Amino acid sequence: MRRRTFFSLSAAGLASVGQSADPRDEIRRQIALFEGEVFLYARHLGTGLAYGWRENERVRTASTIKLPIMAAVFDKVRRGEARWDEPIELREQDKVSGSGVLSELSPGLKLPLRDLVRLMIVISDNTATNLVLDRITADAVNAFLDTLGLKQTRSLRKVRGDGADLKAASGWSKAGLLEENRRFGLGVSTSREMVELLALLEQGKVVSPEDSREMLAILERQQYKDGIGRRLSAYRVASKSGALDALRSDVGLVYTPKGAIAMAITVDGMKKVDYTEDNAGLLLIASLARLLVDVLLAPPPA
Repeated sequence: MRRRTFFSLSAAGLASVGQSADPRDEIRRQIALFEGEVFLYARHLGTGLAYGWRENERVRTASTIKLPIMAAVFDKVRRGEARWDEPIELREQDKVSGSGVLSELSPGLKLPLRDLVRLMIVISDNTATNLVLDRITADAVNAFLDTLGLKQTRSLRKVRGDGADLKAASGWSKAGLLEENRRFGLGVSTSREMVELLALLEQGKVVSPEDSREMLAILERQQYKDGIGRRLSAYRVASKSGALDALRSDVGLVYTPKGAIAMAITVDGMKKVDYTEDNAGLLLIASLARLLVDVLLAPPPA
């Protein structure tokens, strides 16, 4: 991994420093000033124009791995190996802390698989995610990713909860048991591969055109829009975000009048734990997303 020197930049400082005339220069400047590591890739799906920064390096996915998990469920249903209406029971031992609502509901409740998938994406419900993985397994997610040619993206285990109330790790995939993958936690990917998955969805090539459209509609309803969608409210955004103490990530499609742009941005190694909407990583992702749109919509440099 390349070594870099990072400098601290407060949220206020990030907003107040003047931007370079060239958005590419501004992207590099903001990355250099940020206290942490940055990984990103974006591609205009019409023109093919792309911009990357450490885009082939493996990163912790946090909850963005829930996007590949959703795709694997759609594949299972399409193959007749699962049903959208099959009831799955919520037990007390299934509940994990962190994002979502199922941890607040009564054990014994039965929800259809379709509702669990929607909860997993729209409000990033951790308990719903684990119930889905119990049903299809993380190994099945990875086998499906192999059919898409996404070899670096792996579902590694179930969600343990948040930092204040972690359960023992469980639901390991074969990839998750590999020592070199233990440091990634829930899942691992690269910015480039997440963009490729988004591109395949937009092209209708994930499971089927109908399934791809439905998955994109669910991503549009995702309620956490404080990363990629924060400064792009003029556009439709279909996205999935993730958060850990030292990490923020967001992957999504931005629909501009000049075509769709797929992007994946991860910041990791932040020193301050901050779960507010003004987290420095979220603010950086929002700024970089806006700049990436500017870069990919502008005429290519001479």
